Amino acid sequence: MRTPTICFLRQNNTIFLRIFMVLFLSGITANINLGSNLPSTATSATDLDVQSWLNSLSLDGHFSFHDLHRVSKDFGNQHQSVPSAILQPKSVSDIAATLKHVFQMGPSSKLKVAARGHGHSLRGQSHAPGGVVVDMKSLQGPEMRIHIGKVPYVDVSGGELWINILHESLKYGLAPKSWTDYLHLTVGGTLSNAGISGQAFRHGPQISNVHQLEIVTGKGDVVTCSEKQNADLFHAVLGGLGQFGIITRARIALEPAPKMVKWIRALYSDFSIFTKDQELLVSAEKTFDYIEGFVIINRTGLLNNWRSSFNPQDPLQASQFRSDGRTLFCLELTKNFNPDETNTVNQEVKSLLSRLSYIPSTLFMSEVPYLEFLDRVHVSEMKLRSKGLWEVPHPWLNLLIPRTGIHDFAKEVFGNILTDSSNGPILIYPLNKSKWDNRTSVVTPGEDVFYLVAFLSSALPSSSRPDSLEHLLDQNKRILDFCTTAGIGMKQYLPHYTTQEEWRAHFGPQWEAFAQRKSMYDPFAILAPGQRIFQREYPYAMLT
Repeated sequence: MRTPTICFLRQNNTIFLRIFMVLFLSGITANINLGSNLPSTATSATDLDVQSWLNSLSLDGHFSFHDLHRVSKDFGNQHQSVPSAILQPKSVSDIAATLKHVFQMGPSSKLKVAARGHGHSLRGQSHAPGGVVVDMKSLQGPEMRIHIGKVPYVDVSGGELWINILHESLKYGLAPKSWTDYLHLTVGGTLSNAGISGQAFRHGPQISNVHQLEIVTGKGDVVTCSEKQNADLFHAVLGGLGQFGIITRARIALEPAPKMVKWIRALYSDFSIFTKDQELLVSAEKTFDYIEGFVIINRTGLLNNWRSSFNPQDPLQASQFRSDGRTLFCLELTKNFNPDETNTVNQEVKSLLSRLSYIPSTLFMSEVPYLEFLDRVHVSEMKLRSKGLWEVPHPWLNLLIPRTGIHDFAKEVFGNILTDSSNGPILIYPLNKSKWDNRTSVVTPGEDVFYLVAFLSSALPSSSRPDSLEHLLDQNKRILDFCTTAGIGMKQYLPHYTTQEEWRAHFGPQWEAFAQRKSMYDPFAILAPGQRIFQREYPYAMLT
């Protein structure tokens, strides 16, 4: 890798350069502050004209300075932060040149850079207040390459959407192994977190299905990395929350794709039986291809949404099933197949279902194309957009709960804290830790089996309780407070913290390695400031 030594924008400022040389030789040029909060606002590069400075770069793409509002919000719709510029790169070299330029300004610069994919962060994680937002979607295009062979894979841009990868790979009868429930997200965005859905119990998260990455570090270096080449950076970036580099390309593992999916749902009234069946399925060698579940809290009695994806001719007794004010739990399963395998798959499904203890009258089954199942959430998105209910605040809370704590968690949260009808899905399903690579930056509970519990609420416009943003945020706080006081051993997925102390507690024993990687790959803490993990500091002498 190429590492710049000393290069400043104002070469004629010899006094400033001498001060820097003294500090550089004494080994105190800069440090990452491991004990401070990131301020809510940031200034532009130290008293420089940011626009003129950025325009001095020779790029294939360009900077935009006049439509900054379009990247000032994200899907969470709770925070607004305006950058100084948007980089619309046409090549990886555009991103590298920008980051190298910022890095060469030295530690006194406060200009920071954030990569933004489809803007689906929840708490401003893709923001760069007063800095530069890199529009990763600008790198989408014809450079997607499918490799067909003994080990098939696809090479894609970090700004490519997973739905586009699915469409292209299906042309070759292939598809990625692991998914998120929503496919209109970028590769770089999900790989910077983990990428979880109902296939993760078998294949692991998306970060467990990556062969190779191309990264632009916080120094502006372009680095190709894998398990065998620059392995430390490879593992750091996977689940690294954007702290070590921007993912510009990825090599994703593929497998033969089925044509059809048998889609199944069934209800449980007993949480212990529900989790017992889920754990049975995720531990079995021969099982379903997708296993999720969700919670139905409906005090009114009549259930409306749990079977909305299925045909209206489903059994009348099930469509009229009433909760009678009970909290119910829905098991959701799929089995992949091709048309010539129908009889065999039907027998396999029948055998697997015979081992489960769901409420018999609530079993629903449907057969849909593989693509239709994977892109199922997009249908709901279109409906919500048509009603003006998509771009509302989303105070989502995603937790990883260890198996030994899931029953205490459910009793308190589903029984006491969530007393109203849910205004969004509550997902709950087990994952196998053996499918997660502990060399990556992701933090998970220490047990062999842990649960994802996701509260996917939407705060409705002009709403009072229980759908107001204030009420939902308070509800989230009560859930988190309970986990702390009860010693549940929970870890946040898509974590959000505001203090360094909280981040240290989140990473636990992994914190020192995380901080060391930061100092190696982004020593001036330029990248992903919206995560609020690190803050740049520099000696007082450099300010005088």
